[in-house]
Amino acid sequence: MQGLRRKVVYLTLYEAIAIVSSSAGLALLSGSGMGHASVAAVAASVIAVVWNLVYNTLFERWEARQTTKGRSVLRRVVHAVGFETGLVVTLVPLFAWWLGITLWQAFVLDLGLIVFFLVYTFVFNLAFDRVFGLPASAAPAQA
Repeated sequence: MQGLRRKVVYLTLYEAIAIVSSSAGLALLSGSGMGHASVAAVAASVIAVVWNLVYNTLFERWEARQTTKGRSVLRRVVHAVGFETGLVVTLVPLFAWWLGITLWQAFVLDLGLIVFFLVYTFVFNLAFDRVFGLPASAAPAQA
């Protein structure tokens, strides 16, 4: 599976599993009911998808103006830290307000989500590629 179809399937599966998982985690860690936590998880998912589009567009515009091309480890670290910082700034106040917890509790909760998503993203990508095959951009060259 390639192209837009692959991206739509990837995004749909990734976010559906993420919403179910993070709803359970938010409910458990915040003491909120599953329904209340699910609203926060869906909101966080929508925010993350929109932020991903906005952030990557802005980052790529900045990147195109740089004299040094390519993606060094430092540039990748800056990209990841910038993305996660934007999510933290957005999600912590949302979680605090919606779940009725302090900003500190919401920050700790968000740190837990960051760790979860690091592991989840790795495992999901591995499984997705095994089930659907590699995208054309990553497929080994044919001899």
